[in-house]
Amino acid sequence: MATTPTPTTAKAAAPQPRSVLRDPAFLRLWAGTTASGLATWALPFVLGLAVLHRDLGAAGLGLVLAARTLGFLAAVAVGGVLADRHSRRAVVLWSALAAAVAAPLLAAGLGRSLVLMTAAAALAGAGQGACRPAFQALTAESVEPGRRQQANAAMTMSVRGSTLAGPALTALLAAFLDVGALLLGIGLLWLVAALAPAKGTVAATPVTAATADLPVPAAESAPRAGFRTEFLEGMREARRHPWFLAGLAALAAVITLGYSATSVALPLISRDRYGTEWVLAAAMTAFTVGALGGALVISRWRPRSAGRAALAGLAAYGLAPLSLMLPVHPVVVVAAYAVAGIGIELFNVPWFTATQREVAPDKLARVSSLDFLVSYGLAPVGLALIAPAIEAFGVTAVLGACAGACFLVPAAAALVPTARHFGRTAAPAAR
Repeated sequence: MATTPTPTTAKAAAPQPRSVLRDPAFLRLWAGTTASGLATWALPFVLGLAVLHRDLGAAGLGLVLAARTLGFLAAVAVGGVLADRHSRRAVVLWSALAAAVAAPLLAAGLGRSLVLMTAAAALAGAGQGACRPAFQALTAESVEPGRRQQANAAMTMSVRGSTLAGPALTALLAAFLDVGALLLGIGLLWLVAALAPAKGTVAATPVTAATADLPVPAAESAPRAGFRTEFLEGMREARRHPWFLAGLAALAAVITLGYSATSVALPLISRDRYGTEWVLAAAMTAFTVGALGGALVISRWRPRSAGRAALAGLAAYGLAPLSLMLPVHPVVVVAAYAVAGIGIELFNVPWFTATQREVAPDKLARVSSLDFLVSYGLAPVGLALIAPAIEAFGVTAVLGACAGACFLVPAAAALVPTARHFGRTAAPAAR
């Protein structure tokens, strides 16, 4: 009986480019992600310029930004279900187009209708939220498993670069264009995000020790379950992976307590202790630069215990609130933020890679949407709670508690047996 010999399979993989950065399909996906990141980070800055130009009041700015956040949170779960139910490429297309349509609506409402601007901001947030899990799943469809860590590192470098380039580029263009034109430019960026990515061509993850006990998918002709049922299926898939739940709990603690505490305390300490805004600006820049460096390192580094190394990186964020507790030289604060930035990407990249590797391919977008719900959803909660806590207990006590949580919760997560490798077995070596 004729069979396909194993050497043929290996030979078929040989023509693939050695670096993911030379893969045209990935570069198109990276371009779309970068455009969406620039648009996302530029919008609050442009709306801030509208306040300066008196086209929008401070209360209106808060309402518009809140509408965008609510739109994002409402759509990210929907986007996860849709991206598992339909083509991930199509979900990216239509969600990014929705965000692109929102930009001229924002421009039309500027100085005329706060109601229109609020509705448009909600639409923009919904487009952004729906495309996040689809982009994550499309990465797995576009890149072979052995190159996904490098691909995820390139993606996160795009995100971090956008945090630097988005506001800076907007400030430069603001010298020549008015706010309405800048909003239209954001719409063009979303149009690039919609049209640039190609359809994924990588086959579904083969059955391994991590996926051998997955149920066989139903036939395509079977009737679809309802939205709620499919979303709950994604949550059940997440519960199948103890390392994912442990890592998500650690991430929630760092975001809700660590990130929120430093966001509130850093401006106060920069002003009151050091008497200058330089510490605030330098620390935030150092965090972003550190994150870029961390993504560069993890694109090549393969630690033996990848999960525990990632959680140690996440715990490094505790250095940021710790440095704000103590009367140290401002350079120490800046250095602590740089290390925190490095650590956060030493966690993010292996985390995304493990999720793409371990989660059932037909549920990947839904599990990713749960990740984004926690990442984006808990930050406003933490920000709302930290300020009253500082008033009640003092900034030093709150920072100390938050630093302790940043160190202890990831350490506890690392004790979960499957957390060592972010999976049941060690990840395969990159080719």
